[in-house]
Amino acid sequence: MDLHLEHIKCVVVVADSLASGLQANAASVITMTLGQRCVELVGPDVKDSDGVIHPGVVRVPVPILTAPAEQIDAIWKRSDSDGLVRVGFTALAQSCRTYEEYVDRLGATPTADLRFVGVGLYGNKKDVNRMVGSLPLLR
Repeated sequence: MDLHLEHIKCVVVVADSLASGLQANAASVITMTLGQRCVELVGPDVKDSDGVIHPGVVRVPVPILTAPAEQIDAIWKRSDSDGLVRVGFTALAQSCRTYEEYVDRLGATPTADLRFVGVGLYGNKKDVNRMVGSLPLLR
């Protein structure tokens, strides 16, 4: 593991009020976006002993935590000023059937009216822990 990754933390927080399938959906969307935004999270491809190449996987743990939606909104707002990479996932996004519908509906919605049901954070371990350190793991 690279030295800088030892000081990095990546977490996903989903609303505890969501059904388990919607929690899984929110977590998967957030982690895919984090992987695209933070390319150093995913390691290089690896060969097994037969020479078959397997795609690289995440290089740091990514715990999935839960919190009330109001707390996720607060984490979203506070994390803007800490130099963290953050990915929010809203109830609006979860209600859309296509990306085009999401783009249209989000474009017509003020930020203050968005209700976050998930957030992903990536950055300095101390800063991330300060935001989510006491939250429980998803069960």
